[in-house]
Amino acid sequence: MTGTLTFPGLLEQAARLAAGEVTSVELTEAALKRIEAAQPRLNAFRRLRTEDALADAARADALLAKGNRAPLLGVPLAIKDDVDIAGQPTAFGCCGEFPLARADSAVVRNLRHAGAVIVGKTNTPELGQWPFTEGPEFGATRNPWQLEYTPGGSSGGSAAAVAAGLVPAALGSDGAGSIRIPSAWTNLVGIKPHRGRVPTAPDPELFHGLTVLGPLARTVADAAALLDAATGTTSMFRTAAEREPGKLRIGLSTRIAFTATRTRLDPEVRRAVERLAESLAGLGHEIVEIEPNYGMVGLNFLPRSLTGVRDWCRRVPDGALLDPRTRANARHGTALAGPALRLAKATEPLLRLQIGAVFRKVDVLLTPTTATPPPRIGSFDGLSGWATDQAMIAACPYAWPWNVLGWPGVNVPAGLTGSGLPLGAQLLGPGESEQLLISLAAQLESVERWQDRRPPE
Repeated sequence: MTGTLTFPGLLEQAARLAAGEVTSVELTEAALKRIEAAQPRLNAFRRLRTEDALADAARADALLAKGNRAPLLGVPLAIKDDVDIAGQPTAFGCCGEFPLARADSAVVRNLRHAGAVIVGKTNTPELGQWPFTEGPEFGATRNPWQLEYTPGGSSGGSAAAVAAGLVPAALGSDGAGSIRIPSAWTNLVGIKPHRGRVPTAPDPELFHGLTVLGPLARTVADAAALLDAATGTTSMFRTAAEREPGKLRIGLSTRIAFTATRTRLDPEVRRAVERLAESLAGLGHEIVEIEPNYGMVGLNFLPRSLTGVRDWCRRVPDGALLDPRTRANARHGTALAGPALRLAKATEPLLRLQIGAVFRKVDVLLTPTTATPPPRIGSFDGLSGWATDQAMIAACPYAWPWNVLGWPGVNVPAGLTGSGLPLGAQLLGPGESEQLLISLAAQLESVERWQDRRPPE
């Protein structure tokens, strides 16, 4: 289970392109061949841009020949199917015939400006609601580590594509852990940036501020470079990955915010997170056990999440094709879209003060990303909406409070279960602390060497 994937990482590909060792057309063709070969097995992609991607790659090669050195010029990437790419539908995991987007979303424009070649759009569950990537329109997306297990969700297609080496990195979105959860379950680095860091236009915000866009990659440096490109910055986050974080006081926390659901931390996950704490201590950081005061943060989350589902349902061409659980969530969202939603947004600053008080005592929090290892494919089939919510929260109770706060978090791989399934841990910080979290994650990567682990062939 050691070694490196033969498909090189994001920064390695960019360097080889700039040095003239390979062409973008060659890399893009290789990526497309890998995707097509893996699709029957992994089912990571909703649709490919084969002809358009090869044309984009040819244009990138022409620019490289002229000396252009945009940071990701010619590198093939994938994007979750919840952002607009001109000429492609944005189905967001739903059934039906969606109209073609008339223009690129702002984040896609930023990636194109950085030179990236977008090879396709990856699978996501219906409206990104669940931590598994399965649906009637596309089937089940599978985990490259063990095909009978989910890669997580809702950025499961992006995670599967990167973990399997189909593309060096991919864009996902995170409204309740949807970047961090699949990263944890596929041995990837996943960055949830601070709200507003990555543009969401044409939407002013996503799911009433809960959802942000961010990268998934095998290394911290690759994820940081993609975050730079997505934000339209030069090398702010990549530079952070190259510097030492300094000695930090890191709070180890396993408390689960109140959800009115029976949850417990799996012993294998607990041991994995505690082992990472020991690694951080070995790097010179002070580790203290501490628990944030989450209070009733869930009362802030639900109106925003469910109203966001209602909003998206209004874009769907045929609502009758939606999962009954989605339609029920949309009805709840309609009921919560008035005073409850306004109150949720109004109380966010108070929650930041309440939960953020922990950062007067520590610099960074270390918590589990999920409470359990990845579930099996089909574990959520046939469940009622209530039963789905209970099972989902039991598996993934740790990530969503940071979406309410709008603060950044980074999933880092935490090792494998005894049966070989990946686990993850979160590095969480206060507002606009991405650079610190990235520096710390990169330092941890230097001793953990998670990028050397690979799925079985």
